[in-house]
Amino acid sequence: MGDNLVIVESPAKAKTIEKILGSDYVVKSSFGHIRDLPKKGLGIDIENNFLPDYQVSVDKKAVVTELKQLSKKAKMVWLASDEDREGESIAWHLSKELGLDEKSENRIVFHEITATAIKNAIKTPRTIDINLVNAQQARRVLDRLVGFELSPLLWRKVRPSLSAGRVQSVAVRLIVEREREIIAFNSKSFYKVIGDFSIMKNGIPYSIKTELATRFSTIEEATAFVTDCKDADFSINSVEKKPGKRSPSAPFTTSTLQQEASRKLGLPVAQTMRVAQKLYEEGHITYMRTDSLNLSKDAVAAISKEVTGEWGDEYLHTRHYTTSSKGAQEAHEAIRPSCVENKTVNGTPQEKKLYALIWKRTVASQMADAKVEKTVIQVKNSNNSHLFIAKGEVITFEGFLKVYENKGEGIFLPPLTQGDIMSPDLVEAIERFDQKPPRYSEASLVRQLEELMIGRPSTYAPTISTIINRGYVVKEDRDGFERKYNVVSLSWKDKIVNTELKSEISGAEKSKLFPTDIGIIVTDYLLKHFSSVLDYNFTASVESEFDDIADGEMQWQDMLAKFYGGFHNIVVEAGSEEGGYATAEQRLLGVDPKTGKNVIARMGRFGAMVQLGEAEGELKPKYAGLKPNMLIETVTLEDALSLFQLPRSLGEYEEKEMVVGEGRFGPYIRHNSVFVSIPKEYEPLEISDEEAIVLIEAKRKKDREKVLRVFPEDEKLQILNGRWGAYVFYDGANYKAPIAQREKLAELSFEEVMEIVKTVTPSASRGKSKTTAKKTPVKKAAVKKEPVEKKVAVKKVTVKKVAVKKVAVKKVAVKKAVEKK
Repeated sequence: MGDNLVIVESPAKAKTIEKILGSDYVVKSSFGHIRDLPKKGLGIDIENNFLPDYQVSVDKKAVVTELKQLSKKAKMVWLASDEDREGESIAWHLSKELGLDEKSENRIVFHEITATAIKNAIKTPRTIDINLVNAQQARRVLDRLVGFELSPLLWRKVRPSLSAGRVQSVAVRLIVEREREIIAFNSKSFYKVIGDFSIMKNGIPYSIKTELATRFSTIEEATAFVTDCKDADFSINSVEKKPGKRSPSAPFTTSTLQQEASRKLGLPVAQTMRVAQKLYEEGHITYMRTDSLNLSKDAVAAISKEVTGEWGDEYLHTRHYTTSSKGAQEAHEAIRPSCVENKTVNGTPQEKKLYALIWKRTVASQMADAKVEKTVIQVKNSNNSHLFIAKGEVITFEGFLKVYENKGEGIFLPPLTQGDIMSPDLVEAIERFDQKPPRYSEASLVRQLEELMIGRPSTYAPTISTIINRGYVVKEDRDGFERKYNVVSLSWKDKIVNTELKSEISGAEKSKLFPTDIGIIVTDYLLKHFSSVLDYNFTASVESEFDDIADGEMQWQDMLAKFYGGFHNIVVEAGSEEGGYATAEQRLLGVDPKTGKNVIARMGRFGAMVQLGEAEGELKPKYAGLKPNMLIETVTLEDALSLFQLPRSLGEYEEKEMVVGEGRFGPYIRHNSVFVSIPKEYEPLEISDEEAIVLIEAKRKKDREKVLRVFPEDEKLQILNGRWGAYVFYDGANYKAPIAQREKLAELSFEEVMEIVKTVTPSASRGKSKTTAKKTPVKKAAVKKEPVEKKVAVKKVTVKKVAVKKVAVKKVAVKKAVEKK
């Protein structure tokens, strides 16, 4: 091996760098963190100044062993993990575990994987920045303390297997509070009036669309105004033209990239970060976790050359963007292409699209403003003082719009002058409604977290993934509802005022975040007992203190001691509070008119539900689960009673009963032990027996068509027809055939198909597979252990209770330590 060992975080990054450095360097990956707090237990010695008990992860022991062997052979070990706090922490853990001299200048950082950047980094090494490491330690220890002490309380007071976190719980709170704003929102209607006019200028006919500056509250007011326009004369009251400009946005930071990729490309936040990581590791873009808006002098020079060469000097306008975020000092540049000359890159469609977005945004940031001419025209009528307004905008110089935004055609207004007579074609008053607060999308949640200074760019994607995976939030589409609205119109052909009732679909949601009942219950419980932890200002102030630690202005143990004393007292008080599960609270919806029994909504063992009646002797209550779009605090008596109508019988088909029910994955028809999903266009409470038979037969036909071929030589072997074509199914596992064999897969011999099974790795498994068992014995063992782990987690509830009491003793030591200081 070479004299130099370079340790980076990811294997893809290692390959790219090894090509750059040559044979004198061996580049290896640590595969992220090699040490962390133990998975079981607190792992923090609170009495000993919050000393963390770091351990090498089980899955990293082989990696560490290899790195130790290589580091002993190398003359120089370079620690080249990422340049943020997380990366600095990884370098520190490597240094500790490999026994390296902490005073050695072996830490190298670069924010782009190019030959110039990497070779410059090796020329200018430094020691590990212990302040950055301590800032990361403070974050990790604080989050462990919060999670370790709050989670057992949730197990005892809400439901087992729940978790709480300093950032994740605040994110859920934002979504819950927005949902309650929407629930409490009382939409009021109003009437906006539009007017279509025409005019002949220099022999050329023009049409102009306007909107009345005034909005009316009632249909009577709107009708009176429209009627008043019957015999009115219309003319141009004023024409105002003024120049304007549009300036480009700053280069991307992590959060703005996440937001723009969601808006323009439809990418979820986590996927954006995965794609950006790949682009960085391939050397296409600079480091993707950054708060900085800065661009290096070399980058600005390269962009300037690109702009002037492509569009000319008039399109160039260099800018220096500054960052208000205090924590941005640890990241040197915004996200930009490593080489501006490369307009495109090879890779997946997502990689190409995201790179193009970054390239355009970066280049546009150094381009001239777009120039526009804005025109505002007022149209008056002779019968009253109300004015119709038309606004237009014409782009006179594209500037940065040449690159970054779809400029469209603009809104062109004809060359009108004051006093011009306008011919009315249509005046129409349309009933509109106040808009409820918008639900959060992933991108808008990131923007809100950033504005409140909660978390850091690197935490947004995992935070959103966590709250969804924990079941506190769901991300989904929801259908709208039919809404009626009035239209009052006047046409000059017949001079008749018409009032028409129309309908529209309103309230449809696309990829929005909705709180679940358990998310609401957990948030309410935490707010009741731990309002300080869920306080937005507190969470932001913690981030500010992390920045102070990173700057060397605060000791990380002092920061933890100040927080932990008060926090732990609240935990002890909440733990000793009398009372059962918070989920036991219920909401009375009303009385069933048929039985006279109470109908309540509450959280049950398997989720949110409604209950009809109470247990009386041998009579048991009737239960029904809530539909996915229902919440305990919004479900109505009518909704609840409709749920009790299922399951319902549709009669018999082929001497077997057809039953309509509501399951975990939606409404279904059960027939002869087979479940048939009911499509959205059918209403489960109204579907007929004829429609049910059609759906049953359609499923049978689909199932018959799925099996293309069976083999008498081995009944476990089949050729099936799937969503992406034919594939091999054998002994519970799926095998994708090579492209050359795929089209004629059903025609292959038994031996040829079995050869595919032997040589191809199974793509999915629904049971035991000999191939899977041979290749991944560890996974098979993990599957067996899963039920045991679940049982242990439940048993631990009582153990955690004892642990909380024990920590109460430690509180005294912390208090004394703080007082002493």
